[in-house]
Amino acid sequence: MSTTAAILQEIDQESATTRRVLERVPGDRLTWKPHPKSMSLGELALHIAGGPGFVAEWALQDSIEFPNDSTLAQPKSTAEILAAHEQSVAKAKNVISRLGDDGLHQHWQATKNGVTVFGMPKAALVRTIVLNHTYHHRGQLSVYLRLLDVKVPSIYGPSADENPMEMAQA
Repeated sequence: MSTTAAILQEIDQESATTRRVLERVPGDRLTWKPHPKSMSLGELALHIAGGPGFVAEWALQDSIEFPNDSTLAQPKSTAEILAAHEQSVAKAKNVISRLGDDGLHQHWQATKNGVTVFGMPKAALVRTIVLNHTYHHRGQLSVYLRLLDVKVPSIYGPSADENPMEMAQA
């Protein structure tokens, strides 16, 4: 299996899991924060939803310059978050397909104020920031849901609220 095909397969599998988590985000609690330094529930959910497509587009360039100021958007509804997720996944898959294995092996770098912050093959950009970064924040979101007493879906195995092994026995 090619690198491109493996990444696309992972995106399909993981985006379905991410969608299940995003579907649980209560629309009436989007501005809630577990701590003053934390992102709001809505900001975090929209960051997770939109991140893969936004970051994947970085790989279409050989270098990007990080802005000095970045703010997160506050969504107005869970439906907005889910729509952003669908668009983001489609965009990420399109970018990865366009790059192909040859493009994924090309070098990429990010700078801030002219200083290199990251430098890696584009495949590593996809693995670390498009995929792993999303999984990191998805785990963070599952904690937010627990703190709000929202049922947490199964992610890689049973949660306290869902056990896919029990569903398979039914």
